[in-house]
Amino acid sequence: MTLAQQAPIPKPWYREPWPWILMAGPFAAMVGCFITIYFAYSNFIHEPIQDGVVKRGLVIEQAAPQASEGAGAAQAKP
Repeated sequence: MTLAQQAPIPKPWYREPWPWILMAGPFAAMVGCFITIYFAYSNFIHEPIQDGVVKRGLVIEQAAPQASEGAGAAQAKP
């Protein structure tokens, strides 16, 4: 017998445990991401934006105080 005839036949990649173990971490992260997106969408979709903030697209920013509010209004009173 030759050396080529004695070599064991390799298993296909999907029959080995290591590819599945290495893919389990990213897969679990994807599942967790989808669950987080689902909870964020289903629980907080009807939450109103608070006073004093401005929504521009997906970004919610703190609104700058107007000139009539704050220190300017306090100085107008004698």
